[in-house]
Parts: sequence; C-alpha cells; structure tokens
Amino acid sequence: MKTSDETHVPLEGYGEPDHEEMMLRAHGFRDRLHTRRSVRNFKPKPVARDVIEACVATAASAPSGANHQPWYFACVDTPERRHEIRLAAEAEEREFYGGRASADWLDALAPIGTDADKPYMDVAPVLICIFAQRRGGVDPGDDKKNYYIHESVGIATGFLLAALHEAGLATLVHTPNPMSFLNRICGRPETEKPYLIVVAGHPADDAMVPRHALKKKPLSEVMRWL
Repeated sequence: MKTSDETHVPLEGYGEPDHEEMMLRAHGFRDRLHTRRSVRNFKPKPVARDVIEACVATAASAPSGANHQPWYFACVDTPERRHEIRLAAEAEEREFYGGRASADWLDALAPIGTDADKPYMDVAPVLICIFAQRRGGVDPGDDKKNYYIHESVGIATGFLLAALHEAGLATLVHTPNPMSFLNRICGRPETEKPYLIVVAGHPADDAMVPRHALKKKPLSEVMRWL
C-alpha cells in the first residue's frame, strides 16, 4: 500500500495492552452484549435526543466500501410520524402473514410468536429508519457510485445496536417488506433504499422474550481455527 504524509496520518488509539487486559476487555464486552435481546414491550418513557445522536455517531464510524459511508439514519421521535410508520408497516405485515410468506417462513417464526400487529411502534419513543445510499461519497454533494453498500450498512447497523445496548436501551430490528413507504414518511430520495427500522427505548417492566431467542449456537459450531 502506498502511503505519504499528504494522504495518510499515523494510527492512534490502540496502545499495546497485555493479554490479561485484552481478555478483560473482550470478555467484558461479550458479557454485556450477551444480555441484549430483541424486545417488543417498551415503556413510553422518552429518550433524550443526545443519547440517540451519540449512538448514531458510533454507527457512522463503521468501516465502509471506499469510505463512502453509504448510510442515512432518519430518527423518528414524534408520535404522529411513528404512528404513520406503524400503520404502513402493519399493512405490509398483514400481506406477509396473510399469504405472501411461505409456509416454511411462517413455521420458522412460530416459536417467536410474532404477528402483523406492531403496537410497540407507538409506544417505543424512537424509531431509527436506516437507508442505504446507492450514490454519494465522503464529501458533501458527492455523487459517486457507492460500493459494498449492504455490507457497509450492515456493519454500521451492528455498531448501532451495540451502542444502544451499551447506553442501556432495548432494541428491536424490524424489516417490513417492501419498505418504500419509509422514503415518503421520512422525506428521503428514491435513490436511497430503506434497509431496516431499529425500534429503541426502555423495556417495559413486564417485558418478556421468547425462550427460542435464548438458544445461541455454541462457539464450536460457528468457528474453527484453520
């Protein structure tokens, strides 16, 4: 890789922790994220905008193809617009559960107990609608082709979920299909593709999660050394 003082700066922020410190950090982060669950019961308790902004800033620091950062986060906290999104999402979900979904897909969802009703979209204080940008660039006004768009936005979404959990908020990923209604409601151009909705807020005191969701594959089934 070619480098020069004009195009590169020294790497910062890593240091050289010893093995014990590395394990403490790795296990501490793992243990915190292992408590994350997809939540469908929220309190109507508001969340300060600066908390959401800090979490989105973390997401926006994710790596991306050619560093084009092909994402946009439309954060919706007004009750009227959240309700509008709920109604549009439920309309698509009724189509999904009413015949669009295959029998295998519905069978896979059965242990979770989901259906077309999404009342949590009215209750949770924030809906983060994530858009993938087909064109853009690192500088304002750029209109370049973006690369590895879905991979990049997927990584940023993972950063966002981790940041929200670290801040003490419960989350749910919702992906109605199709989601083109989000462009209209959120005022985003047709050149952006809705990626998913992150529902965020404080979990209800009586929130429950499916036992099925607690089943996680052991490390031996998801990795090996080669």
